[in-house]
Amino acid sequence: MSSLTLVMLKLAAIGIPLGALGWLLQIYPRAPLVYLALVPGLLAFGLLAAPAVIWLVVIIDVALGLVVVADLVTLPARKSFSVERESVRIASLRKRHPVSLTLWAHSGRSFFLTVRDGVPHELRPEPEQFTRRLEGRTRTVMRYVLRPGRRGAFVISQVYLRVHSHLGLWQRLLTYPADTVIHVYPDMKQLGQYAVLARTDRLNLLGVRRTRRIGQDHEFERLRDYTIDDNYKHIDWRSTARRQKLTVRDYQSSQAQRIVFLVDCGRMMTNEAAGLSLLDHGLNATLMLSYVALRQGDSVGLIAFSDEIHGFVPPRGGMNQMNRLLHASFDRFPRLVESRYDQAFRYLASHCRRRSLVVLITNVIDEVNANQIERYLANLVGRHLPLGVMLRDRRLFDAVDVEQPREEELWQAAAAADILGWRHQVLTDLESKGVLSLDVFPDQMTAPLVNRYLEVKARHLL
Repeated sequence: MSSLTLVMLKLAAIGIPLGALGWLLQIYPRAPLVYLALVPGLLAFGLLAAPAVIWLVVIIDVALGLVVVADLVTLPARKSFSVERESVRIASLRKRHPVSLTLWAHSGRSFFLTVRDGVPHELRPEPEQFTRRLEGRTRTVMRYVLRPGRRGAFVISQVYLRVHSHLGLWQRLLTYPADTVIHVYPDMKQLGQYAVLARTDRLNLLGVRRTRRIGQDHEFERLRDYTIDDNYKHIDWRSTARRQKLTVRDYQSSQAQRIVFLVDCGRMMTNEAAGLSLLDHGLNATLMLSYVALRQGDSVGLIAFSDEIHGFVPPRGGMNQMNRLLHASFDRFPRLVESRYDQAFRYLASHCRRRSLVVLITNVIDEVNANQIERYLANLVGRHLPLGVMLRDRRLFDAVDVEQPREEELWQAAAAADILGWRHQVLTDLESKGVLSLDVFPDQMTAPLVNRYLEVKARHLL
């Protein structure tokens, strides 16, 4: 047998088993094994120059092979571990969401391993993996947080383990099924923050202004049970003594009214601001105002549309309506299609006949969609109270605010000023036709929108 033939046989003897181990058992060599394999490889090529030392090479190959095989046997079987994941099902967009992994070792030996959860990249795990030495017949708990970058329903279906052999020459990839469903909703933690600040009379920290309600203390409507958020000054002590239950007076200014949101999900809401799409900002503000309105005793509805109607939540009162609004909006994403305002407003006319505050959340880009928005909102005046929420592009305002623009920046500032002037004229035309308008930056729209709603309530515009 020639030396070249021996070299080829050795390479085949190494390559074929490695391929079979990787394909069938997910076992792969680590860097130390690669370095160790260089020794017989170099000796094999040395046979081309000195064929007489073939027996020495064979002895070294057999010795190294026995070490490699002995270390391969130390790799654990799949049943040596079990994994369990714990997580709350509901998460908020871009907020910390804790997850814990519990790993059990059923074998009596200790192992060095790396654990990585099969989290979709949109959920952004921190940290992405763990490195542990797990002693025999023990368990370890690994905790990490998710910072979801996108709304929607996600499934974390598997946990991946990479286990090292005793000498560190081999590694094995083990996969364990562990299905966990996580629904990422728009930012809901702002709702809890609002509730806390409302109880302590510190809503000004959120930018919500205190609005004087006209006729609050003169237009009695009904008696009702006391709730924790009611002002104690409105307690009717005579009725409380008679019913043996705390009772408060309700006034005309807090009577049930209706709000219907028209949320544009078309191409004009695909731009981003502060790391979120315009639609994400719009839904966050919508849910916040819905929470405020439902606490006020009003009814809230929602129509999501682009080139078709994607979802409709009929206007209803009660805090259970928040769940319906969340389920209707958490997996809604902007689409690169032209929005059909005519279809959305026809749907509104056929499904919402009672007078309501109609809040259209959209973006004005060109004259075509500006004319449609102006026409359809103006047609609502009289039957409904329309409010157009137009989202600003911060880049336009930044281009205009350059103090000492250079030649290129000067042209950009002039173009931006022309667009902003046209935009201001669109808003002025809406106001002249009796349409309320709100021109805000997407990441700062929640407080102005809540303030405008409270102003409508205080002035009895509905």
